[in-house]
Amino acid sequence: MNIILVEPDEIQENCVRFVDHRAEHIVKVLRSERGDTVKIGQVDGKIGSGTILEIKKKYPFCVELRLQLTDNPPPKPLIDLVLALPRPIMLKRILSQVTALGVGTIHLINANRVEKSFWEASILERQEYRTHLLHGLEQAVDTRLPEVMLHPRFKPFVEDFMPDISDEYGSCICAHPLGTKVLSDVVDSVTDRLLLAIGPEGGWVDYEVEKFQEQQFSCCSIGSRILKVDTAVIALHSRLSALQEFAG
Repeated sequence: MNIILVEPDEIQENCVRFVDHRAEHIVKVLRSERGDTVKIGQVDGKIGSGTILEIKKKYPFCVELRLQLTDNPPPKPLIDLVLALPRPIMLKRILSQVTALGVGTIHLINANRVEKSFWEASILERQEYRTHLLHGLEQAVDTRLPEVMLHPRFKPFVEDFMPDISDEYGSCICAHPLGTKVLSDVVDSVTDRLLLAIGPEGGWVDYEVEKFQEQQFSCCSIGSRILKVDTAVIALHSRLSALQEFAG
């Protein structure tokens, strides 16, 4: 936890009181004392510090702080993600990891090789997935929560929803092992917003690839090796980020 996040409704007259895992972190990991400052950020708000006014070091832990939130968070990331809904346990890891890496919006969509039961998982409830997003922000020292959108039907997403947002992006990329392009073919500006689509275990079926191509997605490959979804997400994000930096 490289920053401690606080919800807006927890702040009263520029002060906050922690009695949960955040208090335990301040006591047991940071080993802070009264008068010390710790890095604090307001969810979807500014970043700054908190000065410890009172601290109780024995269980149940309690820490009271006065906040000074003065700095803007990092800018909204340039990469958005379209992700065929993975297994719940994998989704938890991906949400935390991509939030730490930096994404603006995460579209969770259906696909031919997505198990129907995945759409009934509790991780798709806002309070459940939000926890994993917050973990990613705590790691990356950011406060800007990615937006998560659920699309349980593939065809309406690609035919009806995509045309409304496609103009926001300089490049739309469909990751596919048989893609005829490489990422460097489609990333040529550091300021371009990118939309990256990653399929399920087993990959996209031909129909899905064709539908993405109809929406001007470029099918790109990062090599002959077949990766697990969580590995592919990190590898593709990292390469796109590096290409954007190089283009700048």
